[in-house]
Amino acid sequence: MRLVQLAELLKAEVRGGAPDLDITGVASIQAARPSDAVFVEDAALLRNALSSNAGAIIVSGKLNAAADDSGKALLVAANPKLAFARAAKLLCSKKVEAAIDPTAQIAPDVVRGRHIAVAAFAVIEAGAHLGDESVIGAGAVIGQGVKLGRQCRIYPRVVIYPGTELGDRVVVHAGAVLGSDGFGYVRDNETSEYIQFPQQGRLFIEDDVEIGANTTIDRGALEETRIAHGVKIDNLVHIGHNVRVEPNVVIAAQTGISGSCLIGAGAVVGGQVGIGDHVEIGEGVILGSGSGVLTHKKLKGAGIVHWGRPARPLHQYLKELAVLSRLGAGPRQTRSRKGTIEQPPPKKE
Repeated sequence: MRLVQLAELLKAEVRGGAPDLDITGVASIQAARPSDAVFVEDAALLRNALSSNAGAIIVSGKLNAAADDSGKALLVAANPKLAFARAAKLLCSKKVEAAIDPTAQIAPDVVRGRHIAVAAFAVIEAGAHLGDESVIGAGAVIGQGVKLGRQCRIYPRVVIYPGTELGDRVVVHAGAVLGSDGFGYVRDNETSEYIQFPQQGRLFIEDDVEIGANTTIDRGALEETRIAHGVKIDNLVHIGHNVRVEPNVVIAAQTGISGSCLIGAGAVVGGQVGIGDHVEIGEGVILGSGSGVLTHKKLKGAGIVHWGRPARPLHQYLKELAVLSRLGAGPRQTRSRKGTIEQPPPKKE
């Protein structure tokens, strides 16, 4: 893509260099070639970028003045890192050949969109719908009646149960399981036996969601589990039945979310977080790694970091840690000319 075309798509301004320069990819400063774009966010890295082989440098308006006389092509953007990520998506998209492997098993009534690809030993059951330009990886199983939107990418060994619907441009990485039964049982006190509560709801994955490897998302018990558009889920995450995750939430690895929770729009959930059932995480709340949220709790406050077990606002958590450390220290000792004097422990605040 020519530099001037890339700048237009990124809503960036071209300064210096040759506007007709061909840019074919993105790279780190150290590994960049003359056809690569790099990005910098501070003056120290700018010096390295200017002396590198990179063909173009994505910079902020604050840094471009320091590089105007370098002869390098600059793309001036409001957020260089974001522009770099978008450039990577534009330049590095992988074209997949539309083909059906002869070993794939596809039911006769499956609705096939245009330019789809199905890899070896994939199984697509009756009534499924595959949207245009979707790709099904090797050994994946698409259950009966499952609907996939346009340009979905299903990696190898993914299993999608019946009753699941995916929007457009959904990416599901290897080994993920979507739409399995939720963990819901009723105990018979007379026999101590557990009987499964009906798990017959649906799972909806909206547009532009990415789901990490070996992640599991349960369908609703009687109604639905819904993952809203733009949500990004890391590897090894479990989301229980009847959960609703609102738009543009980020969930890091090894997090477990129990049934009937609500995760508000724009929330950030760190790694190894445990969330009890019927919890409400408010819009924009940030849960630090390793936090635990008790059943039926509500955490609110956009931009507020919560930490600990049980999770509470970070300033409160740090204050409690300071008090505990003083309590565990025992009597303080001070030295004088006459020897060591024991001081009583500090009073509780």
